Amino acid sequence: MLAILAPGQGAQTPGFLAPWLADEAVRSQLQTLSEVAGLDLAQAGTEADAETIRQTDIAQPVLVAAGIVAAQALLADGPVPDVVAGHSVGEITAAAVTGVLTPTEAMAFVATRGRGMAEAAAVRPTSMMAVVGGAPEDVLAAIDAAGLTAANNNGPGQIVAAGTVEQLAVLAANPPARARVIQLSVAGAFHTVHMQPAVATLNELAATLSPSDPGTLLLSNADGAAVGSGAAFLARLVSQVGNPVRWDLCLDALRSLGVTGILELPPSGTLTGIAKRNLKGVALFNLNTPDQLDDARTFAAAHAGTAA
Repeated sequence: MLAILAPGQGAQTPGFLAPWLADEAVRSQLQTLSEVAGLDLAQAGTEADAETIRQTDIAQPVLVAAGIVAAQALLADGPVPDVVAGHSVGEITAAAVTGVLTPTEAMAFVATRGRGMAEAAAVRPTSMMAVVGGAPEDVLAAIDAAGLTAANNNGPGQIVAAGTVEQLAVLAANPPARARVIQLSVAGAFHTVHMQPAVATLNELAATLSPSDPGTLLLSNADGAAVGSGAAFLARLVSQVGNPVRWDLCLDALRSLGVTGILELPPSGTLTGIAKRNLKGVALFNLNTPDQLDDARTFAAAHAGTAA
């Protein structure tokens, strides 16, 4: 059983999109998506420095664009995945991969999302920190004691705290026992109450879209559940901006489904790294460059339509 996963913000690195631009069809598609986003995606994904590509209104559209072009190249004549999921902004990539949104609708949504979240984050200095290790109950207690939100629960061993920089400083000074606190490369307290202004903006855009039901099993960050209605998934995309990502529950769903192989779309490595720790025995493939496509198709064919 094949799962295709799309990473979230923080996975981006300078120049990660460059190898894909050797393909004329990809360049043409990126140009179309750039016009929708109001952002030169090719430039941002090839020439922008680390600080620039870290910016929310740039990182999010570039990540979704990369996932869309890579997925289309991978799946055009290849096996159909059994299940698709995305982490945070990767859910928009997943919506495009499964047909809930068209690529241009997905780009309009993520561009609006990125701008709205950047504006919300500018109200006061906020950010996120990963808490690695420690007993889950101790980690959650320390996050709560600092006044923070457990914005991403990525499974045993990694919970992401989000809130004001002052609250994060309290957590850093008082880390949970046997845990490390790591500052993340994001510019806001995503998936918390600080993002509510962006939710209102996205609600207005969502009302103008006509989502389709997913053609493949599609998991939600809210609770790990498979969502069969495109309208329901779009509503979840909107609300999820201000609510925690329960990737731990998505992992539970992948395990319960009997997934045997996971392929992560570019820029890959984050979600397969989490899967390596939590889904023992599941084969993993990191797709980052187009010269891997033949191997990626072989990997996908070996797992699609099978069960553990």
